[in-house]
This record gives sequence, structure tokens and C-alpha cells, in this order.
Amino acid sequence: MRLISLLAIILFAGTIYPWEYARAQQAGAIWKIEQTDPSSLPKEIVADTRALAIDGIPDGRIATGGDGATIRQAWYSRPTKRLTHGILGDAIEGGSLVVITQRGIKLKYRLPESDVFEDLTPRLVDLDGDGKTEIITIQTSLFAGAALVIYQVNGNALVRAARNGYIGQPNRWLNVAGIEYYTGNRTPEIAIVVTPHIGGRLDLYKFTGGRLVRLFSEQGFSNHLIGATEQRLSASFLASGGKSVNLALPSDSRKNLRIMSVDASGWQQIGNVALPSPIDKAIGVEGSGDNVRFTVGLVDGSVYSVFQQQ
Repeated sequence: MRLISLLAIILFAGTIYPWEYARAQQAGAIWKIEQTDPSSLPKEIVADTRALAIDGIPDGRIATGGDGATIRQAWYSRPTKRLTHGILGDAIEGGSLVVITQRGIKLKYRLPESDVFEDLTPRLVDLDGDGKTEIITIQTSLFAGAALVIYQVNGNALVRAARNGYIGQPNRWLNVAGIEYYTGNRTPEIAIVVTPHIGGRLDLYKFTGGRLVRLFSEQGFSNHLIGATEQRLSASFLASGGKSVNLALPSDSRKNLRIMSVDASGWQQIGNVALPSPIDKAIGVEGSGDNVRFTVGLVDGSVYSVFQQQ
């Protein structure tokens, strides 16, 4: 009788074993995992081809604007040890943000002694559809934890455009999970995981009217392994129908891959796939909609492919 009850719990949670042919059923979709040979993949699963910033922070890379971007490059510089958190592998963080505009002008924004950029690479996206590129950063107060902060170029100066508010206490961090058209509207949103090592919360923000507005929240996520330099434990992909973008990222234990979409009422889980070991590497993604396939690397060294049964 206990075995029957346990089986019922497992089925309700959406997972059937063994691992080599596991299925997860959520919202009508059946998800499978299959172990793959990791030898043909880079050790991080998704190679980071961005150039290292020569005068930047350790492991810091240069963000590059795409076609039509008004910012050509951005990176963090002026390494500092004034924050001892060490969440990204060492206690050296960025004291300044550097950008090179499309016209080749180099601009810098130096933080006060109370703050650092607790981040490795800025993100360059036009968030409000005005044709000008914003710089999305993770900025941390030594006294109040991390915040999502947006910078813009104004004339010949870098200026802070918006901030979502510090978490509220020291040694509390957040990580960006994706910047995409999650709601299907004409401008992208920013998905972040707040405190990814302490019962992380998935927040969705819109930059509008010069402010960061939180749209939706959902508990139970993590997109970072404490002390690691890898921040890409998430993957965005085009939803079926091509009108919006979905997001895949680990659960708070990192032992499940949760696949999320957005509707008018908020985040909706459309898949929850159990794995034999926690995810600790960048998540690869191919395809879209019902044909999407994820590649996940795990702490135990194994690699799995996650996809929907057709």
C-alpha cells in the first residue's frame, strides 16, 4: 500500500522513473529526458565566445551590441574588493561600467564606494522601443544587497535610468534569467531570479516610462551555483505560434528543469522535468515550440537532452 501511495505522489509530481526514459507531464505536454554523450560538447555545454575584457574584472566579458544598436560594447572595469560576498567565484567586483557608443565614444560610470557591479557581463538591449540601447546590470549595495539597474547614454554621459530597489540586506543577490518578449508585447521584458541560492523567486520586469515595473512573480527557482562564474543556467525559446517567448530554468534545488510561459494572470508552468543530479552548467536550447530541445549538464558530470514526446 505504501508503494502504491508513493507511486501516486510521483505521478502527481509529474515524473516517472527510470532516468534513462523519464517523462514529465504538465499542461498536456509529455517531456522526456535521454542521457547523451558529453564528449562532443564544451565542458560548460554552451561555449561563451564573448571576449574577455582586458582591463576589466576577472572573468568579465565584453557585451556586444547587435545590428542597429547605439552601443557597440560594454564591460565592467575598476576591480574592487570592497564587497566580500564572493558569489561569482572571488571577491573582486566591478567598480565602474564602461561603454563604447556606435560613434566610438568611450564613456564610464563610476559607482560610489557603497556599491559594486556584482556581475560579470552587462546586457545590451533596447528595452522600450525608442531605438536606443539600454545597459542592464546587477548592482549591489554593501549594506542592502543587489538590485537590477538600467543605464542609458544621455548625450556624452552614462546615466542611471531605473532601479528596481535593493533586496534589503547584505549578501543577497539576484541573477538575470533572460531578456525576451515573454508576454508577446512589442518590447521585451527582463526575467530575474531573486536570491537564487535561498528559495529563489522568478520576477518579470518591464522597463516603461523610465521605471522598472514588476509584472509577475513565482517562487521556487535557481539559476546559479554559488561560487560559480557561470550565470547562464536558463534558456529562452519561441513559444508555439511564435507570438511570445517561454523560459526554461532550474528549480530551487536545481534538480528539476522548469519550463515557464506567461499569460495574463502571470507565470504558468508548462513542464517540470526531474533530473538525476543538479544542473550546474549553461543550458543549451535548439528549436522552438513543441520541437524545442534542451541540453543540460549536471553536477555528476552527466549530460541529458530534454524534449517533448511527439
